[in-house]
This record gives sequence, structure tokens and C-alpha cells, in this order.
Amino acid sequence: MNETINLLKNHKSIRKYKDQPIEPEKLKTIIECAQCASTSSFIQAYTIINVVDMDNRKNIAHLAGDQSYVEKCPLFLIFCADLNRSKNSCELNDKIMSEVNTETFILATVDASLAAQNALIAAESLGLGGVYIGGIRNNPGEICKILNIPAGVYPVFGMCIGYPDDTPDKKERLPQAVVFKKDVYHTDGDTSLIKKYDAHITDYYEKRTKGKRVDTWTHQVSGLMSKPQRPHMKDFLDKQGFKFK
Repeated sequence: MNETINLLKNHKSIRKYKDQPIEPEKLKTIIECAQCASTSSFIQAYTIINVVDMDNRKNIAHLAGDQSYVEKCPLFLIFCADLNRSKNSCELNDKIMSEVNTETFILATVDASLAAQNALIAAESLGLGGVYIGGIRNNPGEICKILNIPAGVYPVFGMCIGYPDDTPDKKERLPQAVVFKKDVYHTDGDTSLIKKYDAHITDYYEKRTKGKRVDTWTHQVSGLMSKPQRPHMKDFLDKQGFKFK
């Protein structure tokens, strides 16, 4: 094992932070690392917004599902998929940008996600911790108004970062054989492995909550995925200029 692998394998979501600001040089390094992420065709189709205004933080925390750590964390970033800059680049070269379609939506979303993961890994390497906030997609239109986000751009997720004031246990991931296949996609043997995994997750939650939560991975996933997930997103993205064609 080397230091990088140890860091990656020990990732934990951190939601409680010390009342300690993040040094400017560390923030600069985190953003520099985000910018070093792979990017499709060098388009760099993302923008990162550092939300400092506490009134905006409070509103975003509420819109994201009353997630108080959005308001309390020392650093709150929002990662946006951004094709507005591409439009501007076309205009600078006397060209008209082709209408945004499903592929360019995927391109920008992947670019933003890769940048965000680089940022979080960099933060963890500097002794910080963080957690992704997908809840900003609960009310993305309102988030866009707060942050003055134009057409061709949408907020993919937020990220809380700070010095950890909590040491949660690491949450075990699915068995490798379930997610890593050879040559072709198949599910042979997956059910048995997932049932064993369910037992491990039950044990994790019971220990973490001192018996207050009894749950399994499949129960948790089925509870989420048996209901429509944010059905408003298609209409929102359409209004933001992302056409699924």
C-alpha cells in the first residue's frame, strides 16, 4: 500500500466540522487539483462556486433538505456543469454553438464530477474531510436564482469541506465481484454475495446507531429506487437549455 491508496481506501463522509477556517493556500490547492482532473476534449465544462454569503448558505441548506452542515461547514462549494463558456468560445471565433443535446449534457456532467472528486481527494490529503450534497437538486431552479446561474449551466451537487470533528466508521462497499466483471456484463452469483453484504450493513448500522437503526443495503436502495427520483429535473434542465435529443 502507498499513501495515495491508503487515502482512497479510507474515505468517509464527514458532516461535522471543527470551528476552524480553511487556510487560503489549502483552498487554492484544492481548486488547482480540481482543475487537473481529466476533461473531455479539453473543454473543461464546469464552474465551481464558493458560497461564502451566509444568508445564501442558509437558504441553500433549507432548499437542499434542511441539511444544517451546508450552513455550518467552513467551506461550501457547488460544482456546476457549464456549457455557457463553450457558447462564449464559439462567439469569440465567429461560430454558432450547436444546440445542447444529451451527449453534451453528459460531457459537462462528467467533467464537473471528475473535478469534484479530485477536489475532495485533495482536501482529504490535506487533513480535511467532506461530503457531497446532492440535495441541491431538490430545488435547482431556486439554487440558480440565488447563485445567478445562467442558461447552459446547472448545479450538479454541492460539497461541504472542513476539519473533521467526527470519526465515523468506514462504510463497507459492495463485494468487488458484484461490481467488477470480466469480458461481459453478468449477474452470476451476485444475489448470494449481496445477501451476505446486507448482513454486514445491518451490523454496521446497528453499531453506529447503538441499535436504533436496523437496515440493509438492498432495503435502503429499494426504498429510494422504487419511487421517482427528482422528477422535476427534466423540466428544469430543459429550461436551462439542456435539450435531450
